[in-house]
Amino acid sequence: MNKATRKAVIAGNWKMNKTPSETTALINEMKPLVAGADCDVVLCVPYIDIPAAVAAAEGSNIKIGAENVHFKASGAYTGEVSVDMLKESGVEYVVIGHSERRQYFGETDQTVNLRTLAAVNGGLKAIVCVGETLEQRELGYTETLLKYQTKMALTNVTAEQLKNVIIAYEPVWAIGTGVTATADQADEGNGYVRAAIAEAYGAEVAETVTVQYGGSMNAGNAAELVSKVNVDGGLIGGASLKAADFSVIVKAASEG
Repeated sequence: MNKATRKAVIAGNWKMNKTPSETTALINEMKPLVAGADCDVVLCVPYIDIPAAVAAAEGSNIKIGAENVHFKASGAYTGEVSVDMLKESGVEYVVIGHSERRQYFGETDQTVNLRTLAAVNGGLKAIVCVGETLEQRELGYTETLLKYQTKMALTNVTAEQLKNVIIAYEPVWAIGTGVTATADQADEGNGYVRAAIAEAYGAEVAETVTVQYGGSMNAGNAAELVSKVNVDGGLIGGASLKAADFSVIVKAASEG
């Protein structure tokens, strides 16, 4: 990490886990463990859990995010949620383009861009996910794909709006598989993302953008991962559902 030019951010992505009552209990358990962290701490929770999460996190250093947002302000989009709905609920961050959204729910690079624009235009901070499959990596397309996905996601996002964008490099082959990229692979992937931003906005701007690693970062490997220059924290899956493990990751990012 380079805290001199950009923020370290540890964001939990709870996916489809936890009821509202379980949310309250888990955040109450987490609060004293992450208090005073020298990094931003975010929990992105299911829509149904947002009110409980906001209430439980009140007065703490934990910020609440959502796991998706629609690109329209309102309309006949059954099951979707708008920026204004999230903001009024107390949400500050939103995950966009996670590989599971792409794999299971038809998310494309174009809709990722539309959602990103909606988020930053509406005042939310966007955590935008990019990443390659194992087949794409083995074919040697990692750099090309990451740069393409990054630039597509940021189409028409201004340099000023980019201040409210975090990119999360999530190698699809390392999400929920038990396989974790080495620290050098994570740094390399994050470096490709930063290079894409530099090509689009200039090197000086690219140095200010937080680029997370999101491929199964956990309590055991967090310190090594965040020691790398291009790894500015993590988008955490399973480990964010365990207060003790999540706090170890936050501590690693605080000390890195």
